[in-house]
Amino acid sequence: MITAVYDTKPYDREHLQRASANRDVEWRFLEFRLTRETAPLAQGAHAVCVFVNDQLDRRCLEVLAAQGVKLVALRCTGFNNVDVAAAKALNLVVTRVPVYSPYAVAEHAVALLLTLNRKIHRAYSRVRELNFSLNGLEGFDLHGKTAGIVGTGKIGRIVAQILRGFGMKVLAYDPFPNRDWAAEQGIEYVDASSLAGFSDVLSLHIPLTPQTHHIIRAEILDLVKPGAILINVSRGALIDTKALIEALKTGRLGGVALDVYEEEEGVFFEDLSGQVLQDDDLARLLTFPNVLITAHQAFLTREALADIAGTTVANINALAQGTAFVEGSILT
Repeated sequence: MITAVYDTKPYDREHLQRASANRDVEWRFLEFRLTRETAPLAQGAHAVCVFVNDQLDRRCLEVLAAQGVKLVALRCTGFNNVDVAAAKALNLVVTRVPVYSPYAVAEHAVALLLTLNRKIHRAYSRVRELNFSLNGLEGFDLHGKTAGIVGTGKIGRIVAQILRGFGMKVLAYDPFPNRDWAAEQGIEYVDASSLAGFSDVLSLHIPLTPQTHHIIRAEILDLVKPGAILINVSRGALIDTKALIEALKTGRLGGVALDVYEEEEGVFFEDLSGQVLQDDDLARLLTFPNVLITAHQAFLTREALADIAGTTVANINALAQGTAFVEGSILT
């Protein structure tokens, strides 16, 4: 089964090859992203394997289908970058990784919170320059503060439970609340406005859909408790970046930690250290002392990568053998 892997990084190669050691998969690793322009390079492949910033619009999918590609295997959970309706019309099977270590993303969210609040990243840089001053490094106790969790799927629930372990009061918002879990953990569901107004920390754990696009926008930021910290490890476009910048400029937010960014395509996962950053909004965010950004690495643990590779290979093998795809992974 020939599979073209787009946007390949060294860790992708390692884990996919390990997961396919006893499978009949021939990998064609490509370092660039899949777009309508690069789709012809999948010629001869039975499947393509893609990631979060590949662009699978109708035209791209038409090119793939015309070349005989049968499967689009996403090595991620989200699928907002795929025209699923077009894929279905073209008889392309689209699969994703419905579950991988939720602890990877949840723990990264908490790591961002701790780092930003206690200014560990700034302290680290100072000490390396032999500056041992503590001026400007003041944080606050999480114990006794209120955390607001937006979305209580697997990752959101783990973050909530970790923060409960710090002695925080945890509020949650979800259109489909898990009340049994909340009662067991001592967590209260509230409406979105109350969550914004009462939370010292807001953490986003929801998928990107037309309904959640820019769910954090100017009118919501106006409701946020002054000085609150905002965490996003889900999808960048959940936040209106321009509104976020205004909230930072006015001092409404106490800090922001992002592992995702709405215009990250072509920037995140790349080494641009020798270039001029062309994204003015991202450049502006990087100037704020109370903004911490990582480049979409929340998933990057050995356990999560093994889970992702295992599910991806299993789905490719299912196509080759005519067997069932991994439960919950098929989108078309």
